[in-house]
Amino acid sequence: MGIRERLSGNEAVAYAIKQVNPDVMPAFPITPSTEIPQIVASYIANGEMDTEFIPVESEHSAMSATIGASAAGARALTATSSCGMALMWELLYVAASNRLPLALTLVNRALSGPININCDHSDSMGARDSGWIQVYAENNQEVYDNFIQAYRISEHKDVHLPIMICQDGFITSHALANIELLEDDKVKQFVGEYTPENFLLNSKEPMSLGPYAVSNYYMETKKAQTEAMKNAKKVILDVGKEFGEMSGRTYGFFEEYRLEDADYAVVIIGSAAGTTKDAIDQLRSQGKKVGLLKLRVFRPFPDKEIADALRNCKAIGIMDRSESFSGQAGPLTAEVTAALYRYKVDSNIVSYIYGLGGRDYRAEDALEVFSELEDVTVNGKEIEQFRYIGLRSR
Repeated sequence: MGIRERLSGNEAVAYAIKQVNPDVMPAFPITPSTEIPQIVASYIANGEMDTEFIPVESEHSAMSATIGASAAGARALTATSSCGMALMWELLYVAASNRLPLALTLVNRALSGPININCDHSDSMGARDSGWIQVYAENNQEVYDNFIQAYRISEHKDVHLPIMICQDGFITSHALANIELLEDDKVKQFVGEYTPENFLLNSKEPMSLGPYAVSNYYMETKKAQTEAMKNAKKVILDVGKEFGEMSGRTYGFFEEYRLEDADYAVVIIGSAAGTTKDAIDQLRSQGKKVGLLKLRVFRPFPDKEIADALRNCKAIGIMDRSESFSGQAGPLTAEVTAALYRYKVDSNIVSYIYGLGGRDYRAEDALEVFSELEDVTVNGKEIEQFRYIGLRSR
């Protein structure tokens, strides 16, 4: 039986860290992720875990120390948000190219400027091409579950890539919710001990890490990373299934909510999925065939699986909580649209931007999106693409 508890998202992921008990955690505080290393440091001070906590002078140093610890053969992680991850930027690429299976608990927050401490996905989406696995949570239960699965995915011999566990700043990170925790012994058995094959402190097999790569080798390195990211897809599904057998909560690339017969669907990431589900339930009670695809795994990007899930929809609204400044779509819209085109899914597609800098996204907004999707399909109405939802000027 699981343990019923009421925790914020930050408390939930910190508790998961305690149960996993990694070897090293360097960290530097930044809102809204500060609570995570703070709580972990308290666990360590109270003797509840024996992780080596390293207070550093910046987020750049936090990721540098995490890389060093992982390269030395330790199970390592750090936590950050927003501009803190931006300060880590060059190290994100270093961690991925060195094939280090470390973890980052990212609490999503808008990037400056102007300065804003509230939720959007501009930080993690800005790092979408850095070579990290990216997993997102709708709620506190999911961020806990995602972290329990993280090392099993990243440390797999066919993957060896860093993993980013994302949750929405303040919306889940600071909001209390009832969740079900696993027993410590089950977590320890599921995650297992970390036994790296190659590491810097192995005196029997000296190695170099992060050398200068001339043109003859650089492309091969990137190809190897790409193959590892492809391999991660199967590992994510296998780990999610095994986690489900233990906990009763199975995870895949995405959740399909009332999508099986939907004419109109929304694709979204994170906590706003819950709001959209409320709107869907309301419309279903009126006989409307509407549904949701809530994307959990953004890297590796499950293009074919998304296309197959949405193949029978007449119209699809794709919701971005970050700007890419392409002038025509956000990053989620661009990638989902490309997947639908590649796998010959002929649906009306409408792109939306919502929730930037913590702007409210309400059930009424979701109802309006579904109304527009029906209008464009039934009446052939020309719908404004790349529209910002909830602008004060409207």
